[in-house]
Amino acid sequence: MTFNTISIIGLGYIGLPTAAAFASRGHTVVGIDINADAVETINRGEIHIVEPELDQVVKTAVGQGYLRAATKPVAADAFLIAVPTPFQDEHQPDMSWVKAAALSIAPVLKRGDLVILESTSPVGATEQMAEWLATERPDLRFPQQAGEAADIQIAYCPERVLPGKIMLELFKNDRVIGGMTETCSQRAKALYMLFVEGECVITNSRTAEMCKLTENSFRDVNIAFANELSLICADQGINVWELIRLANRHPRVNILQPGPGVGGHCIAVDPWFIVAQNPVQARLIRTAREVNDSKPHWVLEQVKKALAECLTASDKRASELTIACFGLAFKPDIDDLRESPAMEVAEMIANWHFGATLVVEPHIRQLPARLAGKAELAPLDEALRKADVRVMLVDHAAFKTADVTQYGPRWVVDTKGVWQ
Repeated sequence: MTFNTISIIGLGYIGLPTAAAFASRGHTVVGIDINADAVETINRGEIHIVEPELDQVVKTAVGQGYLRAATKPVAADAFLIAVPTPFQDEHQPDMSWVKAAALSIAPVLKRGDLVILESTSPVGATEQMAEWLATERPDLRFPQQAGEAADIQIAYCPERVLPGKIMLELFKNDRVIGGMTETCSQRAKALYMLFVEGECVITNSRTAEMCKLTENSFRDVNIAFANELSLICADQGINVWELIRLANRHPRVNILQPGPGVGGHCIAVDPWFIVAQNPVQARLIRTAREVNDSKPHWVLEQVKKALAECLTASDKRASELTIACFGLAFKPDIDDLRESPAMEVAEMIANWHFGATLVVEPHIRQLPARLAGKAELAPLDEALRKADVRVMLVDHAAFKTADVTQYGPRWVVDTKGVWQ
């Protein structure tokens, strides 16, 4: 079970840290990505994303010759596919990136290779990937054709890491490994044990796929409870953060914190994969998604109310008032804007408000295209000074430590309880 070369397909928020983890243990890794700028950046020993400790690991691995990046797949002994799996209209899973990745490695596959799908996927995706590969390479035998005697081993192993702590959790967390056969599972386990310090637990591919979806759906349902509670408390004139602190003093209650919604490529997406395949049974999971997806629109209504109160109390017109949005990332202290409710709120405000819209996001250098020309990226102190209405969307460390009192009273919409 020797792995002389390991190839990671997709060098994003999961693929690059995974490549760096293998390389940090002295294994030869070739990362593949269609983004030429990302490839060039990595080959300089630098990174194109924000993740604590990743920059130093990549710099060392590239400098020692264990890690390099390319735009086209090359021969390897193990291939890990870590590409996005968004959803299409009506929240149907979009597997086009996975298919493209599978087809890209098909020409370089050889007998004895291992292919692992890491991308969060609907149940049956690993089997579908195996069919795509079998169609492209009829000269090789795959698990669905030859079982334990297959030439190519195929497994599913989802990531389960927290952005901002990826380089810790990649090594420490347990991994669920689902092979299409027992041989597939054992080979995949041997690969991950090259760096994983947690336990590698074996199951089948369909259970492993459902496990990932279940984990994030569980979290989504719990967040939806907190978000729904915040709506009720707003109507009842109750401080939701105080209420949750009090309720959590019960020995068997642990309510999560509300926010502007739910973002990221996992929790905001994965539950829909279950709903898409089980539309009748997944009633609670669907409702939780709808609660969390609707929260940004509720936040916008609170901003409109705050602006109306500000107008009433001042002699300015709406076009003369400034709204500042604090945070765009989907969680604190990272630069990942994928499926971010903060991003959605800021965009809705910028489209609706006649006056200036400022955005404070310390982890990006320029606004995404959706906000370009509609809002202005501003430093924290400038936004605090100029804003008539402050909208707290992401509890970045820089925001929590800011002394907002020195900038005078303002109308505040605080979705994170930072400036209560």
